[in-house]
Amino acid sequence: MCSGLTLLWWVLVKLASNRVWTDATSFKYASDCVKSHSNRRKGEFFSGCGGILRHVSDVAINKSKPTFGGSIGLAWVLIIGGVVGWAGAFALTLERFHVAANPDATLSCDLATFISCKSVMLSEQAKLFGFPNPLIGLSAFMFPIAVGAAILAGARFKRWFWMLFLLGNTLGFAFVIWLAHEAIFEIGALCPYCMVAWAAMIPIFWHLLIYMLAEDIIPVPVKMVGFVESIRDWAWVFTVVTELILIAIIGIKFWDQWTQIFGLR
Repeated sequence: MCSGLTLLWWVLVKLASNRVWTDATSFKYASDCVKSHSNRRKGEFFSGCGGILRHVSDVAINKSKPTFGGSIGLAWVLIIGGVVGWAGAFALTLERFHVAANPDATLSCDLATFISCKSVMLSEQAKLFGFPNPLIGLSAFMFPIAVGAAILAGARFKRWFWMLFLLGNTLGFAFVIWLAHEAIFEIGALCPYCMVAWAAMIPIFWHLLIYMLAEDIIPVPVKMVGFVESIRDWAWVFTVVTELILIAIIGIKFWDQWTQIFGLR
């Protein structure tokens, strides 16, 4: 049996070194291998499997896979999230023009003393780079829409493109978290249209990140393969948890105002 495993290891090493290991990713192989050997009593079976996995993973990481496609699910998350986020940014831009024309105007999103787009958009944080933040959203949310549409059309992208795309969305996600912190704890007001953009950015980030990990676009250590496979279909869980945490923070921070609005005190 050991000789058989040794022969199998040698064949796989040859295949990998000759770059025949193409379509099957190291993740799928690792998952199947771990599942098939997890119940074996003899340690040599799993150790042999681990040796193969380590070599195959190294080859998968070091070799240059031509292109990577996206799933239909990811494409629709990018498109819907991009459209919703762009709509929020567009509404904010219109309201910003409205305020510029008439500083005393009451905006459609000024619903209460602490729910006010105007209070947020006139703050220093609303023009971080010297111009209104909604202009960033107008341009940035076009990228997920374009990439999602391209995926639906069958487009495949090189690793560097996916990495740059993830970098942009990670910066967008970090920007949203910073804006939420500033609005809640520093400005002390909530901007409804801003929150639309926040809600759109969160699922885009989590679905993209987990998809790239699961598809080996982002190489991970072999010991992390099982974890990555286990969360492959759980991007929505990370999305919901993130949004619920944000909602909880908003609820707690503005608890007195909420109770007044709903007549609870």
